[in-house]
Amino acid sequence: MLPFRIGVIGCGKISDVYIQNCQRFDGLEIVACASLDIAESQAKASQHGIAKACSVDEILNDPDVDCVLNLTIPAAHADISRRALLAGKHVYSEKPLAAGFKEALELAELADQQRLLVGCAPDTILGNRVQTVRKLLDEGLIGEVTGVMAAVGTHGVERHHPNPDFYYQQGGGPLLDLGPYYLASLITWLGPIARVGGMGRKTFDRREIENGPRQGEFVPVEVDTHELSLLEFESGVIGTMTMSFDVWDSEMPRLEIYGTDGTICLPDPDPVHGTNQFGGQVWYRRRKDSRWAFQPRPVGREGWRVAENLEGYDYNARGLGLLDLAGAVRNSRKPRASAQLALHVCDVIHQIHRSAETGQFQHTSTSCARPEPLYSKQLD
Repeated sequence: MLPFRIGVIGCGKISDVYIQNCQRFDGLEIVACASLDIAESQAKASQHGIAKACSVDEILNDPDVDCVLNLTIPAAHADISRRALLAGKHVYSEKPLAAGFKEALELAELADQQRLLVGCAPDTILGNRVQTVRKLLDEGLIGEVTGVMAAVGTHGVERHHPNPDFYYQQGGGPLLDLGPYYLASLITWLGPIARVGGMGRKTFDRREIENGPRQGEFVPVEVDTHELSLLEFESGVIGTMTMSFDVWDSEMPRLEIYGTDGTICLPDPDPVHGTNQFGGQVWYRRRKDSRWAFQPRPVGREGWRVAENLEGYDYNARGLGLLDLAGAVRNSRKPRASAQLALHVCDVIHQIHRSAETGQFQHTSTSCARPEPLYSKQLD
């Protein structure tokens, strides 16, 4: 089997885990890397033993590159992916697919015209935690799903990211940064979203960088940093979602799914196996052992059952979607972390923002199929 040859564009902090994972996955070969700063790409190539450090144009014009791994900042995603498609390359992009819905739609249409495949993060939907929940739902563990709740409360990225500016510029914010992880998971479990409502606020006009060479410098805030959403799925399931950069701490679970016969809960993932939600425990309670069935009622976390997690990807497996994309190219199938899923996620986020601006519910203009489950199939 010939390797699927990858050219990395964007050599920032996030590229390390992608490169490390791609080098451990069978069937992928990183042949070149590029960034706007040639010294940065040369250092990355030296660090990871990549054969060639070069310019963006050299990767796009290289006949030995099958696919571009787009790890640029969100504002540049659409431009780099468009140029790669026009150069005849498949694309796998960090999320979001594009900073705006119109750009994302144009990319999906261009990929179809070029007969090329586009994949997009988050590929956490292929991790064992999301796949375990998918299997439990498919088996009817909690009956018919009726509602969901998702919540992530952090206080931004300026404590650990040395250059957090783009998180607070147009095209940034918690919904665009964090929302894709949760929306992609919800759609994987429950199907597409039909209607949304949204509210948001910008709590601080500036943020102080708390690490690195720019520590103590302030960056301006242009976007809402505390965003609330109402979701209505095509199936009739309803839910709420809170994504925030304004919360110092929280004991809320990251996600709960409610059914006619029980509840599935995803608590905050453990720091070793749960990075970005690839792994971590899945809890559940059914009608017969819900806390309302007992006197005195259990308190705190007492009484939750822990599901048997599927074997698989329970570490920070960024790049798993790229591996699945390579299998899709080889076998003429659709990738699971697909452009269609990413486009629908962009649509949902776009309509939530429109709802926040207009004060009215908004209908999505796209739909997508639920990705095929991975728990019983292979990536190739």
